[in-house]
Amino acid sequence: MYIGIDLGGTKTEVIALDPAGGEQYRYRVPTPRDDYAATLATICDLILGAERAVGEQGSIGIGIPGTVSRMTGKIKNANSVWLNGRPFRQDLGALLGRPITVANDANCLAISEATDGAGAGEEMVFAVIIGTGCGGGLAVNGRVYAGHNGIAGEWGHNPLPWPDETELQYQREVPCYCGKTGCNETFISGTGFATAYRRLSGASLSGEDIARRALDGDAHAELALRQYEHRLAKALAGVINTVDPRVIVLGGGMSNVDRLYTTLPALLPQWVFGGECDTPVRKARHGDSSGVRGAAWLPRIG
Repeated sequence: MYIGIDLGGTKTEVIALDPAGGEQYRYRVPTPRDDYAATLATICDLILGAERAVGEQGSIGIGIPGTVSRMTGKIKNANSVWLNGRPFRQDLGALLGRPITVANDANCLAISEATDGAGAGEEMVFAVIIGTGCGGGLAVNGRVYAGHNGIAGEWGHNPLPWPDETELQYQREVPCYCGKTGCNETFISGTGFATAYRRLSGASLSGEDIARRALDGDAHAELALRQYEHRLAKALAGVINTVDPRVIVLGGGMSNVDRLYTTLPALLPQWVFGGECDTPVRKARHGDSSGVRGAAWLPRIG
């Protein structure tokens, strides 16, 4: 049995898969924010609960919103900042008394979608998380490509390409949690989308509600969504210009905005070098459970 954990900023989910990928158990709970010890305890409880429910012990893979430093063995780059600088893999392994495999959550999404999802069979899959934060991961021939520093695909903390005057003003006023300004994450995460709408309208709404308002004809919502689409297209064009993946798969809350799959392919050629681009942009087949499925596969193929 393969057990996966998706440690998110707002929820933590566990899944148990059989060797064929059949779901045996799945459960999620709120993530204990800003509390490292409680986060470890929550993960242990979820794993042991899954094993009790299925009646079998499994291998363990965990997706996190950051990565394990090759130099220190500690977590870095997590927007769940209470994980940073912590020996997460070692601490959790000691609590459970067995080895665990840890990878970036976007890499887990890439594995899942490259294994039996929207990128199955493709040589290189670039998987995008556009939710609370903004991450990316690469799967090459069905395996994680994390890179020498463990940050391959971390486009969320590259600057938004080709910013216009509105975007230059935005980046001066909306810093990123990483300490820099102008990061893709501040523009194209679900949080960034909500921030852009609030700056236009003065109202604080979720990304889902804003997208719904755009469908209903709200002018501010429509403008925020059009700005978002252009920003996402520019950011993705930067990835295509660098690694030219066979397919791009979107996950996270903003991936549920269905019009993106029509607008993005039309916008990409404006920004891709040479003015030509037919890279497919697809919605994650496994939805918001794709990352946790990829985490479960980590010990086998990660």
